[in-house]
Amino acid sequence: MARLPRLNLPGLPHHVVQRGNNGQPVFAGPTDYALLLAQLLEHSRSLKVALHAYVLLPNQLHLLATPGTADGLPKLMQAVGRRYVRYFNDTHGRTGSLWEGRYRSTVLQPERHLLHSMALIDSAPVQAGLAIAPRDYPWSSHGHYVGLRNDPLITPHPIFWTLGNTPFAREAAYAEMVHTGLGEVERARLADAVLRGWALGDETFVAALGKSTDRRLVKGTPGRPLKRPPPIETTG
Repeated sequence: MARLPRLNLPGLPHHVVQRGNNGQPVFAGPTDYALLLAQLLEHSRSLKVALHAYVLLPNQLHLLATPGTADGLPKLMQAVGRRYVRYFNDTHGRTGSLWEGRYRSTVLQPERHLLHSMALIDSAPVQAGLAIAPRDYPWSSHGHYVGLRNDPLITPHPIFWTLGNTPFAREAAYAEMVHTGLGEVERARLADAVLRGWALGDETFVAALGKSTDRRLVKGTPGRPLKRPPPIETTG
């Protein structure tokens, strides 16, 4: 069966995952992490992609981003991917593919899933056993959102501002949300949507998306017209 084209919808947040080929490391040390972040900063600005959250793990990266144009996100991933692979191979004396094929992504309904996506991203180092607490890991956006540093790569989504009326209130509320963590249902829902490329939102959200694309949006639906899509499955 042919792969579905990715959903690339300007003005909506996308959770993106890019993994190393065969699970191999894609970062060998602090210089590698820093260089990829610099490339993300450069290309996200030139391509008008707002980055809301990120984490760089030894063998993969996660981004939460809202593209300003239909081709902004794929161009960002292509530009960064190619430049970084050249750098990594030259620096570490290797050849061949670094990434596990094309990146995976899902479009999120901001009101329902954006903060959950951020919490999933920022808690990933703890889940992977790389840090005791999210604030201890240097290669994620968590430090920005809890007031530890000002990260030029980050553009907070308007939904983040709903967490409190002051910076301190927002930082405290977000830190508590990440500390509490996601339930298994929501974690599985996000992971499945990213893996399979389905849109993640309620029926009204998915139906609205169906008016702007012929691409199938959720499992088991034929595409447009999309009047009453079934609920998104959390397993499979």
